[in-house]
Amino acid sequence: MTAQTILPANTLSSGSYEVSNSLKFDGASSYMTLTPGSAGSQKIVTFSTWIKRSQLGEGSGPADVFMMYGYAGSSSDTRLYFTGDGDANDDRLYFQSTTSNTTHTALATNRKFRDPNAWYHIVINYNSSVSSPDTNHVEMFINGVKETSFATETYPSQNDVVYWTDDSLHTIGRRSDGGNLWYGGYMAETVMIDGQALDADSFGEFDEDSGIWKPIDVSGLTFGTNGFYLEYKGSGTSANSSGLGADTSGNDHHFAVSGLGAVDQSTDTCTNNFATFNLLVKGAVRPTFKEGNIQVDAGNNWGHAVGSIGLAAGKWYWEMDNITAQSNAFYGICNEFNVAHLDNDSTPYDQAGLILYFQDGRRTIDGTNSEGEYAAWGTTMACALDLDSGTRTVKFYRDNSAIATVNLTANFAANDFVFPIWLGSASSNANGVDFNFGGTIATALASAESDANGYGNFEFAPPSGYYAICTKNIAEFG
Repeated sequence: MTAQTILPANTLSSGSYEVSNSLKFDGASSYMTLTPGSAGSQKIVTFSTWIKRSQLGEGSGPADVFMMYGYAGSSSDTRLYFTGDGDANDDRLYFQSTTSNTTHTALATNRKFRDPNAWYHIVINYNSSVSSPDTNHVEMFINGVKETSFATETYPSQNDVVYWTDDSLHTIGRRSDGGNLWYGGYMAETVMIDGQALDADSFGEFDEDSGIWKPIDVSGLTFGTNGFYLEYKGSGTSANSSGLGADTSGNDHHFAVSGLGAVDQSTDTCTNNFATFNLLVKGAVRPTFKEGNIQVDAGNNWGHAVGSIGLAAGKWYWEMDNITAQSNAFYGICNEFNVAHLDNDSTPYDQAGLILYFQDGRRTIDGTNSEGEYAAWGTTMACALDLDSGTRTVKFYRDNSAIATVNLTANFAANDFVFPIWLGSASSNANGVDFNFGGTIATALASAESDANGYGNFEFAPPSGYYAICTKNIAEFG
């Protein structure tokens, strides 16, 4: 299903609550842990978080993807995860609690959550303190709407417990008792409420203009004994108020981090959605996407990676860093037709609707290759795309020096969407790059430059009048 992305319609709303940071989990090694010193309520609990996925099951993908996990030993745990069993049931959202190997609570959605380009808001509230528990005593909300259709539906008996606010091990981003089942993607506004069962409207609201679900300020909530509030504002790696896992609820339940560093703090959030690569655009051969879908490694045959946000107006800037490409690599732009028509092409660069800069300095326009046109790639490559001027252009940069300006052709018709693209093959050499659309980086930058609106984190300052590809800028210029 497609999430209710935070779209331009509400990004300029006066007085709207803004989320500044998220945390990027790589799906392979990054997670956070907390073991409280004493137990809180285990019968009345609420968990809320915003997520943007960067991994999907897709029938043969990763195993179960754990977001929040509490492990009390003796086959007792509470888990929130996306299924990833390598079958048609992949990517269902599953909440489950088990005591002494007996599962007393289980909700698995019928629908699947397979949009890696949008932000989802998830709320789970649990209350087993009342007699005769029913469907109102465990509730799941997605983007402000209560989920009512479940493939698995088991509700607790009175006084059954969950292990999210006790004194056991709590893990975000991984299952901690074995299997190392990782979450890959972004998290923002992660909240645990100890002692209250709250609905989604304690954490968000529907925008009055667009009707889209958006976050609200939760700092005034009562978090309870073992509650916490993770805003991901810090950049340190220690379990303290300056760390990535800092608790800003006032309880000082600071999470320890593993496999996470300052580069994993992102400004791609549920109130300003940045471009990444679109995991849903795939051919028979697809590169491997990593680091929140901004790092790409080529396979042994030609594959391509396309930006998640199409551009029809405005002036836009993005970079490419940490280049390991030795040969057989292009970057540039493509028209909207080519987004879906590059599948399994042995020479995908030979098509109309592509303007590309080859690794060795060649230029390709609509399939016509010009030898030795530019210099070979440098350390940081960039594009500046102008869709506003009378003559629309894409300008290529090499280490902050403009190399060439290319006019868009008739294959890039006015009002059609234009996408950033990378094409590569590692048939004979290593071939990988980190793209920087402004919200997330995979490796540390020597500098930290933003656009004129203050958005983005680039190696070099965008040219005057050009902006990072994010929904707030698109609301103003796109």
